[in-house]
Amino acid sequence: MQTIEYQVTGMTCEHCERAVTEEVTRVAGVSGVRVSAADGVLAVSAEGPVDDDAVLAAVGEAGYSAERR
Repeated sequence: MQTIEYQVTGMTCEHCERAVTEEVTRVAGVSGVRVSAADGVLAVSAEGPVDDDAVLAAVGEAGYSAERR
């Protein structure tokens, strides 16, 4: 299993964490999501390859921006 981290801009609360989690969980290949608004970190777990662009688009759908760390 691999874990990929992203820095997310604009999250401030639990609602933000839930919104990002809900969107990113839908990305193909993602098996787990951990989000921290306090640190601005999104950690995505996967058994195989995950499309970075799809993860970044999902974060965008939740209303935030991100970049891979």
